[in-house]
Amino acid sequence: MFDTIILLLDATLRVATPLLLLALAGLFSERSGVVNIALEGKLLGSAFAAAATSYATGSVWMGLLAGMATGFALAMVHGFASITHRGDQIVSGTAINMLAAGLTVTLGRYWFEQGGQTPSLVGDQRFQAIDLPLAGMLQDVPLIGSLYSKLLSGHNLLVYLAFALVPVSWWILQRTRFGLRLRAVGENPHSVDTAGVSVTWLRYRALMIAGLLAGIAGAYLSTAHSAGFVPNMSAGKGFIALAALIFGKWRPVSVMFGCLLFGFLDALAVRLQGVEIPVIGEVPVQAIEVLPYVLTVLLLAGFIGKAIAPKAVGQPYVKSR
Repeated sequence: MFDTIILLLDATLRVATPLLLLALAGLFSERSGVVNIALEGKLLGSAFAAAATSYATGSVWMGLLAGMATGFALAMVHGFASITHRGDQIVSGTAINMLAAGLTVTLGRYWFEQGGQTPSLVGDQRFQAIDLPLAGMLQDVPLIGSLYSKLLSGHNLLVYLAFALVPVSWWILQRTRFGLRLRAVGENPHSVDTAGVSVTWLRYRALMIAGLLAGIAGAYLSTAHSAGFVPNMSAGKGFIALAALIFGKWRPVSVMFGCLLFGFLDALAVRLQGVEIPVIGEVPVQAIEVLPYVLTVLLLAGFIGKAIAPKAVGQPYVKSR
């Protein structure tokens, strides 16, 4: 039973990693006042770019750079539409989602002729697991050995990076001048403008950070968690990350726990497939697969209390005269 729990928690960390990176991306964006419903499209586009580049160059690091560049580019498109031209942020985000969903499949079919997929990645084309010091020596030690060697050790670099970015994000938002201004522009952009700080530039910088984080999430999805790109492999993770962002009430540590919760539900759903449950019997696979999404809706609907978003989120800023 203990080993089963360890394996479940291990899977939780892996599944929660792209959600956490995306949620942190949404955190920076929405703290600045820009709704980032385009996380799904940025994840999908970055995943394709990372897998395609990694396969073409044979280097996972080039794939990571390509994923980050794609996330950055899509973030700038979002910013150009919603910040520079003051367009509707929901509409521009939805357009990016649709663009990424169609373009990745089209390019995949044209370049690789495998129905939109990329060829499988092997060797240096993927991020490999990292064994922490003494993991092999401690694996037979009761309790502590399993926790260290099976749960904490054996993940790839991007998993450790994602969770390390949580305290970094907290420090940036709470302890730096940039973070103070970012939070202020999401609450009252006119006061920031009055102080002589450019609202437009602050929001663009927030989107830059969000784009890079979404790019890392996409690269993780296709070159670490999976061995290549599959059409629509994001499977709603961008929207679940937004749900985790609301669940965590726009605070980094709380957002991390929200992502872990959703990751746990997803990992649990996978392990419940084919399992006989007393009285109920074997649950259909379709019901198991939809479980994380149903529980996400239920949690957001009634179990997190009142979540107050930044006051200026979703509102294009018009400079007062």
